[in-house]
Amino acid sequence: MIGDNWTDAGDVDAEFDPALDKPREECGVFGMYSPHALDLAWLTYLGIFALQHRGQEAAGMCVSDGDKFHVEKDLGLVTQVFDERRLERVRLPNARVSIGHVRYSTTGSNLRFNAQPLTTRTNKGILGLAHNGNFVNAREVRNQMLMEGALFATTNDSEVMLNLIARESHMDLVEATAGAMQQLKGGYACVLMSRTALIGFRDPNGVRPLVIGQRDDGAYVIASEPCALYTVGARLLRDVLPGELVWVDEGGLHSLMVHPAAPTPCAFEWIYFARSDGELDGVDTYASRIRMGIQLAREHPVEADVVVPVPDSGIGAAIGYARESGLPFEFGLSKNPYAGRTFIAPTQEARDLKVRMKLSPTSAVRGKRVILVDDSIVRGTTSSLIVNLLRDAGATEVHFRVSSPPIKHPCFYGIDTAARKELVASTHSLEQIRELIGADTLAFISERGLAEAVSGPGLCLACFNGHYPAGTPLLNDVDKLALEV
Repeated sequence: MIGDNWTDAGDVDAEFDPALDKPREECGVFGMYSPHALDLAWLTYLGIFALQHRGQEAAGMCVSDGDKFHVEKDLGLVTQVFDERRLERVRLPNARVSIGHVRYSTTGSNLRFNAQPLTTRTNKGILGLAHNGNFVNAREVRNQMLMEGALFATTNDSEVMLNLIARESHMDLVEATAGAMQQLKGGYACVLMSRTALIGFRDPNGVRPLVIGQRDDGAYVIASEPCALYTVGARLLRDVLPGELVWVDEGGLHSLMVHPAAPTPCAFEWIYFARSDGELDGVDTYASRIRMGIQLAREHPVEADVVVPVPDSGIGAAIGYARESGLPFEFGLSKNPYAGRTFIAPTQEARDLKVRMKLSPTSAVRGKRVILVDDSIVRGTTSSLIVNLLRDAGATEVHFRVSSPPIKHPCFYGIDTAARKELVASTHSLEQIRELIGADTLAFISERGLAEAVSGPGLCLACFNGHYPAGTPLLNDVDKLALEV
């Protein structure tokens, strides 16, 4: 389940694309509040474009000038959803508040009505919500609300949060949002807007990231990552703390600790998801990936000639591995920047060709013993194809090194790591995985080594060890946990 849907994770395999055999991206959220008129439609477009790596299936935004409240959203990339004509629809000359969203969903839930931001009319006026993560008890809360007469227009668990806020007619918006935070559990980061205020809030474990920035003209920005701040000319002020609710209105920036902070942010933000040009929770993403590679080289050295990354996600760790081992770093694989997510390959031959369309080996591997560095192995299908590419190009040995521990458990906090029965490390030993992908040797970084490399607060390592700090769903999702078909 990614971010906001009820679809059974078992549905994913029906359209599984082995060229994308990675943990699926989460969602990206963005919000702005300005004390004076700005072209917030254009700035929000830039902000969610900077977060495109966090979701490529849908995009949307809301903009308000204190009176009008305009919404546009649809399936597709930011540039596909917002052409000039559509951007003009949400452009308001005196805009003060906006939010935006880019979305990834599990197969089967990529429907237009699930695109965000979600909006609703309440006694507090129109509200808009953009959400990254998962509420693990959303089904139970939703069922209770249905019995009490609530209506739902989507299959989003985000709508559960929005309805909880909307129904508290006797509370102001901040109080109602804090109350909803106390009822829902899981890993989440959200931005919420009314016509006159912007709110951001984060789960008490800080599993999903959220940062605050400010422009020189006084406008505040709340977003999933610092890259979105920099793109709209804002400087990073700080992270939203785990369990914190912040809001911006005509009185400036305010804060309320709804839950005591118990930080366990998602390790995969540093391993793979977050862009390398920023920091989260005080930890530099690029530097942490370098340290992962250094630690990996210390834990699992091997005699070889070159270190080669799987682009782009393995580059940082490969640089670190090369530095520590003293071996040359080479781009042994070239990535076609124009090979996007274009089709589902139905046969093994077609799947092989799709990987070749995205990646091609260079002469740097010919006649060389290669250390191939990647960030993760999910099912192992893509890994085996890449190993074969290198061998076909003349690599004499391929030693596979992975900058995450083996993924053995599903995520319930907004990353699609597939059902447990589909995770190769849940059903195969290290030697069996090595044979499956065809490498000469295979090794993963240890959990301890990863924690030392990130060197920040305690981490959520649930997909590696099955310990879920922010809780697990009480109902359904049996298939996601099962090892047997």
